[in-house]
Amino acid sequence: MGRALIGGLIGSGVPRDAIRVGEAIEACRTTLARELDVHASPENHAAVRDADVIVLAVKPQDAAEAMRPLASQLEARRPLVLSVAAGVRLRSLAAWCGRGVPVVRAMPNRPALVGAGVTGAFAPAEVSAGHRALAERVLRAVGGVVWVAREEDLDTVTALSGSGPAYFFLLAELMEQAAVRLGLDPVAARTLAVETLHGSGRLAHASDGDLSRLRAEVTSKGGTTEAALRVFASADLSGTVARALAAATERGRELADEFGARR
Repeated sequence: MGRALIGGLIGSGVPRDAIRVGEAIEACRTTLARELDVHASPENHAAVRDADVIVLAVKPQDAAEAMRPLASQLEARRPLVLSVAAGVRLRSLAAWCGRGVPVVRAMPNRPALVGAGVTGAFAPAEVSAGHRALAERVLRAVGGVVWVAREEDLDTVTALSGSGPAYFFLLAELMEQAAVRLGLDPVAARTLAVETLHGSGRLAHASDGDLSRLRAEVTSKGGTTEAALRVFASADLSGTVARALAAATERGRELADEFGARR
């Protein structure tokens, strides 16, 4: 996700020499230098020196180790810390970053890799409007941004948009497999499934977002779509989706508790 944000920022006009990266793995530093032409240092202290915004893009279990050694440096300048480390809560981040350091949490999703992501974000009341705008500018480099009212809403954001691409891929995969069983050529089935997934997303994005209306416009009374949707309804697809998102939300809360316990 850090790499996606770097690419998005460069694409949006941020100069490469304004971006510095702390990366412990030498092979990753070499790749960043070669493919994105940005400076990557093995030393986080050097990477954050004089920074206005610091993006924490590490695995959740590595967040404390990355931030604790920087606390005195951050307290001295108080840059914005924008965390995209999934599940790591503000109380933990604040403890690691030091007193008075503004922190924003964000949950981008995987389509950010192609500039088509969407991010759920939360800023506590003490974060200034200027810092909030700065966070949004960074996040919009890879797609849309939706601010949520409560930090705990980010667990549901993770279940909906963070994990959501996998749900759509699964449905498209199952449609492909069913079409092959019905006799369609496998290559044709895959192409049709992938292109339908892509086109439907573009159609929804270009509309007013009324998903119920979009579905109704495809569904002719007594037609093929209605027949298929009737099968989904009889199998309680609505209840299945609700239970799936509830399970993902709960798992997100469990993981957040686990990461917070490692302070």
